[in-house]
Amino acid sequence: MPYAFNGRRTAAAILTAALLVPLAACGSGDDSKKESGANAGQSATGASKANLTVLAASSLTNVFKTAGAGYEKSHPGTKVKFSFAGSQELAAQVKQGAPADALVTADTKTMDGLKSDTNAATVIARNRLVIATVEGNPKKVDDLKDLADTKLKVVLAAPEVPVGRYSKKILDAQKIVVKPVSQEPNVRAVLSKVELGEVDAGLVYKTDAATATGKVDAVEIPDAQNAIAEYPAATLKVSKNSEAAAAFVAWLSTPEAQKILQDAGFQQP
Repeated sequence: MPYAFNGRRTAAAILTAALLVPLAACGSGDDSKKESGANAGQSATGASKANLTVLAASSLTNVFKTAGAGYEKSHPGTKVKFSFAGSQELAAQVKQGAPADALVTADTKTMDGLKSDTNAATVIARNRLVIATVEGNPKKVDDLKDLADTKLKVVLAAPEVPVGRYSKKILDAQKIVVKPVSQEPNVRAVLSKVELGEVDAGLVYKTDAATATGKVDAVEIPDAQNAIAEYPAATLKVSKNSEAAAAFVAWLSTPEAQKILQDAGFQQP
């Protein structure tokens, strides 16, 4: 009798184990689906989705808003937030450990000074200077030497700002002495002074003058007297979204991004 009882118990155990096998298999499938869902945090390009913060030179304000929207559209799930300022201000933020993912400056000098904080940089665009005047150019500013007229109110960017450094370079090369009424912290501040009619003229990037069509006139500067601004982009070593940040920086050199930049007046790198 005891033997018969043990036999029934063993048979029941075997039946229970047999029933549990398919259930375990079903559980494994659910876990697989959950794991697949966890990996859904990657975009179609294989780059991780993330909320990116990009520090960018103020002269990129308009074009990067367009570029950011384009990037988000082609990379669902990734959001790009920009913080615009003069390159020297951005450099100070990086050195202070600002929680950002990538940096784009308006000159290579500033970027080179941040090698301990950034990964390898790539030039993604170029620019050049123009003389911005009040709409209609009432003071008849035709070339750089006209800026030396003491009766003219001229504004420049501060010499530590890339556009201010470029301005000094081209004025010094032509031996032109300009006494600005003010020295501004970034190119947008220079442009604003001209737009508002507070000054007669100022040196800005060609692309910035283009954003104020109908408000300012742009006087071209011959290539032989001009300076070429280079815009390097790099990921930051403090980034917590290194893969997604690298994908964005790489995208800036793609045909899609280059078209956006060149449509805004930037030159190819």
